[in-house]
Amino acid sequence: MAERSFAKEVQKLRLGAGEEFSGEGILAITKALLQCGVGYVGGYQGAPISHLMDVLADAQEILGELGVHFEASASEATATAMLAASVHYPIRGAVTFKSTVGTNVASDALANLASGGVTGGALIIVGEDYGEGSSIMQERSHAFAMKSQVWLLDPRPNLPSIVSAVEHGFELSEASNTPVMLQVRIRCCHVHGSFTAKDNRRPPMTVADALENPRRDTQRIVLPPASFLHEKEKIGKRLPAAIDYIKRHKLNETFGGAGSVGIIMQGGMYNGVIRALQRLGLADVYGDTDVPLYVLNVTYPLIEDELLEFCATKDAVLVVEEGQPDYIEQALGAMLYKAGATVRLEGKGILPMAGEYTGDVMLSGIGTFLRKHASDMLAPAIRAPNVPAPPLYEDLAKAVPMRPPGFCVGCPERPIFAATRLVEQELGKHHIASDIGCHLFSIMPPFDLGATTMGYGLGPASASAFNSPDAKRRSISFVGDGGFWHNGLTSSIGNAVFNKNDGVIVVVDNFYSAATGGQDILSSRAANPTRTTNNPIPAALKGMGVKWIRHIERTYDVGKLRDTLKEALTTEERGPKVIVASSECMLNRQRRENPIRRKAIADGRRVVKTKFGVDEDVCTGDHACMRLSGCPSLTVKHLDDPLRDDPVAAIDENCVGCGNCGEVADAAVLCPSFYQADVVNNPGKWERFWFSLRQRAIGWLQARRESRRLVFTESAA
Repeated sequence: MAERSFAKEVQKLRLGAGEEFSGEGILAITKALLQCGVGYVGGYQGAPISHLMDVLADAQEILGELGVHFEASASEATATAMLAASVHYPIRGAVTFKSTVGTNVASDALANLASGGVTGGALIIVGEDYGEGSSIMQERSHAFAMKSQVWLLDPRPNLPSIVSAVEHGFELSEASNTPVMLQVRIRCCHVHGSFTAKDNRRPPMTVADALENPRRDTQRIVLPPASFLHEKEKIGKRLPAAIDYIKRHKLNETFGGAGSVGIIMQGGMYNGVIRALQRLGLADVYGDTDVPLYVLNVTYPLIEDELLEFCATKDAVLVVEEGQPDYIEQALGAMLYKAGATVRLEGKGILPMAGEYTGDVMLSGIGTFLRKHASDMLAPAIRAPNVPAPPLYEDLAKAVPMRPPGFCVGCPERPIFAATRLVEQELGKHHIASDIGCHLFSIMPPFDLGATTMGYGLGPASASAFNSPDAKRRSISFVGDGGFWHNGLTSSIGNAVFNKNDGVIVVVDNFYSAATGGQDILSSRAANPTRTTNNPIPAALKGMGVKWIRHIERTYDVGKLRDTLKEALTTEERGPKVIVASSECMLNRQRRENPIRRKAIADGRRVVKTKFGVDEDVCTGDHACMRLSGCPSLTVKHLDDPLRDDPVAAIDENCVGCGNCGEVADAAVLCPSFYQADVVNNPGKWERFWFSLRQRAIGWLQARRESRRLVFTESAA
């Protein structure tokens, strides 16, 4: 159950030639694939490209009408290997995944695919997750393109450019028998706009047709002696064919006038550059500028004669290349040196070596470059070297406190780590290996658990070195259900079984690939009409050879979690001890239940919703419940009582009634101040009667207490 449904938006995919298509960048990519006659699509979800998988899943009826095969791949490597269908057959295929982690996982299949080359067009749509809002290590896809000789497209962030990049991506792949990587950043994925649609095309050859007419070409199989010839073919045939196509179709663009300075940029940086020039008074609202611009919609391979021609009439050129290493700047520097050019090359130094090129960064860097090499183009107010360019916004770090990531309200993973903290208070600290997923938030307050994270599904594997026979303490490692099926079953669980690892492994099972948007996976409990779900994780563990398995079906039972984890850490039994902690992701549960609840209330049916609260007369204000829960709905409240200075705990209206705070309080023997209240919509006749009776009784008792208080006050006076 993905976090967002595109059921309405996908109907736009039926638009025909001449009609205007408007919408989000990801939806435009899907439409472009259909217009290009794609035969099959696969991929693995991950920001900022997750919604592309969701769009494709919601568009399966349209894909089926066109004979297009779609599947959600088990991993990025699976997706890339899927492109093998384009090796021998003239079928266009596309896959998508997050980078850089996805490209890391896919690199083996990518290298083999690029070595043998393809017959049909093969397009790899990579969501480039780089910058301050990223959830991964800061690396670039560019290195993979260069390493495997895969052509890399980086279109300007607008819908016509994105659609054109998809079209040319397939054609470039076929013209050069080489896979093509299309890089789209978050602003490209979610930019809104419009373009003129074309008719969708049924693939000339479907995968079903290919099965009826099998082909093979030993020259495309990555096996000696053919593999020794692939490198020669890459340089002698495929690269020249790619360069010829790029030049003939003018995939790279030039804008602006014929000034003495120029800016060379990745296509994805175009909007940021134009915005900076607008702020400097050198571009209008339509993007027209007198500053010469060379836009690299293809960032690999670079077209040497085009770059040298652009630089030939310039005194100085600025390269806007986000991230490091500075591959483009280095390559351009080598070209200029060999050509004996005297143009001054600027890039890293004026612009940061690493980090996201935000609006402020662009404005500062481009302003510095122009003041240094073309100050006459700038207005007098910002021409002086020491006068900074006008800021886009105030430094938020000075005005807004840091907000570390944390679990959602009612998250079923929070009690797992509360139980871990309780066990550590009793048994002492343990080495804890974390993994990729929502559960990684356990490294943040209030839990402060976890020492490493090495990759998706590799949490237990990253603790494998601590399998010492001399150790008196066991390691603890976590892996999510998404990571378990992606890579963890073999690389972590199988490795632990094979090596008789004695550590404790906790599989955090929330029924979905929750961190990437709530997509179904093998162990999802929902019935999926197009996928096989309800494959239990404990069964897979038994099949892999794990002997000690405990399955907890309700993670909110903190006491049971604590006792099970303590048992795993202290048992005499050797070998991996695996605890499967299962409860549905609260976000997905709310998405599933809220529409049903609203409809039931509208239909007049009785609906009960549980809420929790804190009795402020009982709460002592020590806030231990928050230190062992951290739920965003738990807050503090100041009382009017002058004798009680400390604020007490309180639960706000965001509470979803999971009961974790009360469970934690009970397991930790904290206090009895938590209470449960049932909010009843459309109550029955007897419920209304008893409610009215209780209200009158409570009102009478309150009035009696108030009258006694007044008597006491008057007598004291």
